[in-house]
Amino acid sequence: MHSRRHFLQQQAFGLGSFALATLMQRDGLLGAPAKPALERPQYDLLPKQPPKPAQATAMISMYMQGGPSHIDLFDPKPEITKRHLQKFDGEIKYDNAAESSAKLFGSPWKFEQRGECGMELSELVPHLARVADDVCLIRSMHTGVNNHGQSLYALSSGRINAGRPSLGSWLTYGLGSENANLPAYVVMTDPGGLPVLGTDMWTNGFLPSLYQGTVIRPREPRILNLDPPPQLAGVPQERFLGLLGELNLEHMERHPSENDLSARIASYELAARMQTAAKEALDLSQETAATQDMYGLNDPKTKDWASRCLIARRLVERGVRYVQIFSGTQNWDHHGNITTALPAQCLRTDQPCAALVADLKQRGLLDETLVHWGGEMGRLPVVQNEKSIGRDHNTYGFSMWLAGGGMKSGHVHGATDDFGVHAVKDIVNHFDYHATLMHLFGLDPQQLTYRRPTGEATLLDGQAGQIVKGILKRDVV
Repeated sequence: MHSRRHFLQQQAFGLGSFALATLMQRDGLLGAPAKPALERPQYDLLPKQPPKPAQATAMISMYMQGGPSHIDLFDPKPEITKRHLQKFDGEIKYDNAAESSAKLFGSPWKFEQRGECGMELSELVPHLARVADDVCLIRSMHTGVNNHGQSLYALSSGRINAGRPSLGSWLTYGLGSENANLPAYVVMTDPGGLPVLGTDMWTNGFLPSLYQGTVIRPREPRILNLDPPPQLAGVPQERFLGLLGELNLEHMERHPSENDLSARIASYELAARMQTAAKEALDLSQETAATQDMYGLNDPKTKDWASRCLIARRLVERGVRYVQIFSGTQNWDHHGNITTALPAQCLRTDQPCAALVADLKQRGLLDETLVHWGGEMGRLPVVQNEKSIGRDHNTYGFSMWLAGGGMKSGHVHGATDDFGVHAVKDIVNHFDYHATLMHLFGLDPQQLTYRRPTGEATLLDGQAGQIVKGILKRDVV
């Protein structure tokens, strides 16, 4: 039986002596030369031991952009139902005042207690109900910036402004990757288009470009140009890449401080190694019929989301650090027609999302894989657009759920007021959320820094993020 290193050497997909040196460094077989103290640091994706004990080693984030209505899915409000279509006298900040009203709109969907934990969930998410005992539901999320862009930035990169590294970039910067043959940070976009902020959702920001997300297409072929042209296949490609590796190494030695150059070289090397690894990881035909059915792969309504959830599981199973799955542009932004649009979105995603949690658990991966489901906001309790009823934005109190990776299971954290407008109990700000995630990965968000010309930068950058101990397992706190 051959080792991975032996396999790579024999297959020769790669990069001659330079690739071998990289593998030897990765496995601790190559001593690092002494460097002058003032030499600028070099960056890589070699696996790194976190400074503190870690519960989570990988994360899958299912991003429901647009703002799922928490009061119709996760946060029942009988007072709204009781006062349906009556005037609401409380404080509300509208995003679209021209279409807004003060009439309360009670949820058309019933809530029931689910699982042994008794978590109250809407009838729109029956599959999530089956894994309620594995989920930690946060009902007190808060960003306080009432539009999509700012709230997306806050939850993705820690601040409401553009140009900052995304969470996935910080994690791969701090921890590297467990698989040299696949990207450390993978993004799966929706067939309906890019997120409203486009590539900003997986940008490396001011971190070296080595840490940006790698996009996998929503349709086959999910990665283009994995197969070399026939005239280059085999020995010609081996020789070509070997020469290219030597030339790149010489070029990089002449420009040792060019981080973008080293990142580009690294991406070329990874592309060569992915010719085998990516094909295998993305091949869903290897999954059993029972697994495919569990995710909903054979149902046209769920097939797309099921495919991406199943790929996400296969990627973290193979050592990928961070995977993001995005819904289509504003798919959950229900300013109108919520009575038909919200059920349609739930029908598309509920089964695959719940299957991902169940599948990770049955494979023994859930304890070390953190699963996230959520958007950038919730919705208001009042009617917007009386001709086709919808709900306006609400970033002052909304819900998301997490599972695995050190989170409490079968647990509800925090609360909004009687009308679901404001988080009022155990509030979780976006910077608290980030501090907690970093803690689960064994990282200190104040200590994981990157030196910029203006000084040391961090994910929190001066925000007083607190670890939310109430959502963590007792032995993790």
